[in-house]
Amino acid sequence: MSQYILAIDQGTTGTTSMLIDHGGFAVAKVNKEFPQIFPKPGWVEHDPEDIWQSVTETIGLVIAKAGVNPHDIAAIGITNQRETVTIWSRETNRPVHNAIVWQCRRTTDFCEKLKKAGQARKIAKKTGLVIDPYFSASKIRWLLKNVDGAEARARRGELAAGTIDSFLVWRLSGGKKHVTDVSNASRTQLMNIETGEWDDELLKLFGGVPRALLPEIVNSSGEIAKTKSVPGLPDGIPIAGMAGDQQAALFGQTCFGSGDAKCTFGTGSFLLMNTGAKRVASKSGILTTIAWRLQGETKMTYALEGGAFICGAAVQWLRDGLKLITRSSEIEDLARQVSDSAGVDFVPALTGLGAPYWDPEARGIITGLTRGSTSAHLARATLDAMAMQNLDILRAMQKDLGHKLRSLRVDGGATANNLLMQLQADYLGQAIERPRMIETTAIGAAFLAGLGVGLWKNKNDLKSAWHLDQRFEPKMLKKEQAKRVDQWHRAIDRARGAL
Repeated sequence: MSQYILAIDQGTTGTTSMLIDHGGFAVAKVNKEFPQIFPKPGWVEHDPEDIWQSVTETIGLVIAKAGVNPHDIAAIGITNQRETVTIWSRETNRPVHNAIVWQCRRTTDFCEKLKKAGQARKIAKKTGLVIDPYFSASKIRWLLKNVDGAEARARRGELAAGTIDSFLVWRLSGGKKHVTDVSNASRTQLMNIETGEWDDELLKLFGGVPRALLPEIVNSSGEIAKTKSVPGLPDGIPIAGMAGDQQAALFGQTCFGSGDAKCTFGTGSFLLMNTGAKRVASKSGILTTIAWRLQGETKMTYALEGGAFICGAAVQWLRDGLKLITRSSEIEDLARQVSDSAGVDFVPALTGLGAPYWDPEARGIITGLTRGSTSAHLARATLDAMAMQNLDILRAMQKDLGHKLRSLRVDGGATANNLLMQLQADYLGQAIERPRMIETTAIGAAFLAGLGVGLWKNKNDLKSAWHLDQRFEPKMLKKEQAKRVDQWHRAIDRARGAL
């Protein structure tokens, strides 16, 4: 019996392939980075062929590392950097241009025109998203308008466009399937998140994107395609799970109930809260997105999403900018030298503020310094800030949802910092849980695929494959917590120029 799931985690700087067993553990994993391309200031691209090569190489290497027979792979799950988009020839499979990465800001002027034309409310109502170059729609428009002959070829049906999940399934299936799942489609700004279909009015708003160019929207779990002519893999392995990276992490954390949430601590922090079959329209600066739609379910599962631009990057700044530490891991020991920040606050708005403030003009500040302030106090203030930013986002989500958070599960590299995890529990006033497998994007893709082929029977079966590493209970007194949070918000006001 086939017993492994091959999870392909295609990220912004590299690709990780991982083999997951029925117990939910990684048998082996391999990562390969690929080049970042910066044609102009603010422009970011990837060569899709570099991405494809990183996928095939890591697949071959992880199978060899695990020493398994590729015929023992029951299914493939894919998770991917969201919003990054590419267009390729259906005949040759070759991209017509480099992929435009989610970080790229080249479509800022077009997005500003849409805002000035009063389209923000309509787009938010249909998509749950704000108008921003971050999302895929304006990138597709740019490619159609700026690549010679692309628009005409697209209208003739010669080209295919999609986010990276679509491109990978096309290649993995030997060009047989052009699909995307509902979670990735919801980040393009071209799908109506009520109907789960491409929206004609949105296609028109973004320059008349031809429907023939776009993939079929499918479930996040269930057989989507089968492998054909993939180096190192037999033909016929089902591709049975697919989700954008943050939604995959939510699924991998088994956050299946309304009010369940996860926080990924990376360069920035990304929080998603499951809102069930109810689409919650945020009034608090939070995005609405689709989490997933599973095989056999008629309704989509929705989520609220918020992100802080700078999380782990604040520690990197202390390391590289201020030279306070030589390795990021040293911040915990430095911060533990003091019992609190002694009035020091660091608002790491080094690239503006994300959710729930959405203030690109905000700037990073350090406040409350005295003659007694030390590098340890600044280290402690940095960890405080990482936790406080997430508190602001989670409070906004709870306000939108109308009830308290049910649980918060955490993942990402910075979760190894036990002091940060304790501070997060203290400021939130609620326990947080860290799993043994913190690569939850890959685990989520594996869970979706395994569920899709019956390796796991249902969600309860998946919950048994999620393993707790440590639970952090809040210890801070409510009065002390309220005082600290108030001090943080005064610092936020200063960073935004309000005082």
